[in-house]
Amino acid sequence: MIMAKMNMTSLDVLTDEVFGVEGTPKRDAMEKRLREDVNAYFVGETIRKMRQAQNLTQEELGERVGVQKAQISRLEKGKSVITLPTMSRIFQALGVATATLDLGIGGKVALW
Repeated sequence: MIMAKMNMTSLDVLTDEVFGVEGTPKRDAMEKRLREDVNAYFVGETIRKMRQAQNLTQEELGERVGVQKAQISRLEKGKSVITLPTMSRIFQALGVATATLDLGIGGKVALW
């Protein structure tokens, strides 16, 4: 039995081929979008976990915040960009009394 030789390509090589090498505009745009998507996912997961811990439905949280259930669903799935005012209303509705944004060298900013 003769086995065909497989050519393997590393993920780094494929990423460079598809999105360009690090530092190129196309690659930078892809990495920026990926970071935004990951952050949206983690914020959404936090909202979902806190809502469920309080036995709230998406509709009930939406009513507290003043948005539709569909928007809460999109935010929890990381499918929608959350603005700071909306984030503030949601987390305050979930009982988070204060929050700060760490800007690194710029210091920390109180959000609410």
